[in-house]
Amino acid sequence: MGKIIAIANQKGGVGKTTTTVNLAASLGVLERKVLLIDADPQANATSGLGIDVDGVESGTYQLLEHTLNAAETIVATNSPNVDLIPSHIDLVAIEIELVDKDNREYMMKEAIKSLRDSYDYILIDCAPSLGLLTLNALTAADSVMIPIQCEYYALEGLGKLLNTVKSVQKIHNADLDIEGMLLTMYDSRLRLSNQVVEEVKKHFADMVFDTIIQRNVKLSEAPSYGESIIKYDASSKGASNYLNLANEILSKNKEKV
Repeated sequence: MGKIIAIANQKGGVGKTTTTVNLAASLGVLERKVLLIDADPQANATSGLGIDVDGVESGTYQLLEHTLNAAETIVATNSPNVDLIPSHIDLVAIEIELVDKDNREYMMKEAIKSLRDSYDYILIDCAPSLGLLTLNALTAADSVMIPIQCEYYALEGLGKLLNTVKSVQKIHNADLDIEGMLLTMYDSRLRLSNQVVEEVKKHFADMVFDTIIQRNVKLSEAPSYGESIIKYDASSKGASNYLNLANEILSKNKEKV
């Protein structure tokens, strides 16, 4: 049975989508079958895997509306062993449309339960908010990964996110774990970056991944070509970082690396 990991942080620009796309590609290269669910109306994970967003006719919106079954929303990507449930700007409307429905927090969980046996890992790229879309992802997930950028406001809002996780654990998903906190956009030349790393590790200790994602130009360039960093430049520091993260997750989940 596949493990479902939500990648979440209500702060924008912390590396959620970069992490989801490149972790999926890295796990795929390591011969794990991966499904990426783009649960962000901005649809950056969709375009980042080479899918034309304007051409998306079925995806996360239909999945949550239950107008299509999960298998009908899946598309293949240009990354080996990686499938995608794409997003579209229409997804903006879903929070309004679901608000009056019974069990609205469980729409994603119900929709994707039939897919668990088909994949080793299901990664959910969450929107930069703590709204109903993110709540659905956390309710469906086995664990949550929290990217934290190595910048001044890194810890701002983290308490609110952790309170949301506790609330989900209490009300909707008692089995939700924290997969780990991932430090991103690290620049070893900056004293601030090193201070943030020290501060996060001091407060959260074992919850922090050993792997740190370094600031890397290639990581920024890859999405404009609709490619993961593994496909765009497998020799780059960014590719090495995300392969290390994938191996760390496999090891943490007691898989043979």
